[in-house]
Amino acid sequence: MLIEPRRGDAEDDASSTKTHSLLAIAGTLLGEINLPKLALAWIILVLVPGILLGVAPLVVTAWYDDVADRILALAGLGPILLLGLVAAIGWFGLRPLFRAAERSFWSLISLAVQPGYVLAREGLRHLAERFLPLDASEDRRARLRGLTAFAAGLGAALIALAIAAAVWPATRWSGEIADLGQPWRILGPSLANTAVVMSAYFAGAALVWGVADASMSQPRNLVDFDDPALSSQVWRVAHLSDIHVVGERYGFRIESGRAGPRGNERLHAALERLAGIHAAAPLDLVLITGDMTDAGRSAEWAEFLDALARYPELAALTLILPGNHDVNIVDRANPARLELPGSPGKRLRQMRTLSVTEAVQGGRVHVVDKTAGVIGQTLSQHLAPHRAAIAAFADAGGLRLSRGLSAIWEASFPMVLPPAEPDGLGVVLLNSNAETHFSFTNALGLVAEEDMQAMLVALAQYPRARFIIALHHHPVEYPQQAKAFSERIGTALINGSRFIRLLKPQAHRLVAMHGHRHIDWIGRCGPLRIASAPSPVMEATNDEPTAFYIHHLGAGADGSLAMMAPERVEIRPTAGA
Repeated sequence: MLIEPRRGDAEDDASSTKTHSLLAIAGTLLGEINLPKLALAWIILVLVPGILLGVAPLVVTAWYDDVADRILALAGLGPILLLGLVAAIGWFGLRPLFRAAERSFWSLISLAVQPGYVLAREGLRHLAERFLPLDASEDRRARLRGLTAFAAGLGAALIALAIAAAVWPATRWSGEIADLGQPWRILGPSLANTAVVMSAYFAGAALVWGVADASMSQPRNLVDFDDPALSSQVWRVAHLSDIHVVGERYGFRIESGRAGPRGNERLHAALERLAGIHAAAPLDLVLITGDMTDAGRSAEWAEFLDALARYPELAALTLILPGNHDVNIVDRANPARLELPGSPGKRLRQMRTLSVTEAVQGGRVHVVDKTAGVIGQTLSQHLAPHRAAIAAFADAGGLRLSRGLSAIWEASFPMVLPPAEPDGLGVVLLNSNAETHFSFTNALGLVAEEDMQAMLVALAQYPRARFIIALHHHPVEYPQQAKAFSERIGTALINGSRFIRLLKPQAHRLVAMHGHRHIDWIGRCGPLRIASAPSPVMEATNDEPTAFYIHHLGAGADGSLAMMAPERVEIRPTAGA
């Protein structure tokens, strides 16, 4: 044939980071992006929160001054009591404004401040590591990472303070009732107020983050594994990740294009191999840490479920969690396409993921009741009251039917597989995907603070148990030098250092398992062991081998979780693949 369609063509490489650089893809975006939609998204995500945050002190002071002047103009004790009553009414009446200002503050923090610090830190590290010899020791690399973290925090803090000082003359911190009749008069001061508040916070936070990152243990390779003979019980855990199921027989992946495999033969081969291993030596758990699909489409989820259904014994042991490709890909064919905040498309991908997750493990995993602070219902029980609403939305779509679904999604994480025995092995499944609205930024990672606190609740409820902490994104950048800056920025958890610090006191009974970057690495960050899964599907064409691991975890005599040397399972290409 003149063009062999089964082997793909240039269109299959349109969004491939294996074929094109991020700079080249970004250049394409500029020519294809919907500028009015981008402007509207910027207004919703940045401008409106900025105005709300900056206008709050003006509105509050204007209201207070006006009411106080009117009441104090009267005489006697009554006006004073009336002033107190009005102040109380104002407090409760203005609470929506305070809540809006608070939400705006944290929205801007997650959108600009935290990524800004991470950009400075990783940029400085990437530059500094270029001057290190290739054979530099781990200790030397660790010291460099600590120093660059502190330098990045200090530099970012100084820049933020300079911005605050430059903007300060344009600020106003008290308003008048007359301003409300001419709101354009306070638009500039409101934005200036926001710039000062955000810059001041950024200065303090960046310095704190820099010191914390510099003082925390840096990631290192795990060299010494535990002796199996010292464990009273051993659990065999198959760890897969990033299988990127496609919905077409000859389909290619977004990320790899023609430089990667086509179709789903790799997954079928991995599951067949896994079934053989399980038949010979039973597994305790099959953990897939995200990116089950390539773009979260219905056809891809159907292929995933069909593949898993062929192996019911494996399906009964399988746990999954969402990856960025499952929920954050707006359009697999067009990385320039973006969604507005609250878009039903985002909710639809989340509900697809939640539906499949419930089908796979709904009766085995529990959600955390964040109000009561305990592990609560099973996932199936949690979703039961919402089934009709989710089904109606999936059938018709639309903004109206999507209302309330984001709360269902957020309340479903973390999921917890409780240990079978008080001192057994449990699993905490986290959602580490940041809220993004743009395919180009789909890989950002963030574990919500309330989810991390819920994780600690689950650990506290089983103080003698060992746990796998499973998530999609890597909590810290890998200790080896990256070839390109694009490999290390915008993919690790934005708040990874806090995640590590929260787990440190209990790290002796924990291991963190993740995927995302398809990098084969087992290491530690201080006492916390971290296992990064290679992809049994990606990073190879159909004629090259891939691999996954079976981890051997043991019950240590001192209540610890032992980690023995893992078993590496290679998937060889089949003839004619």
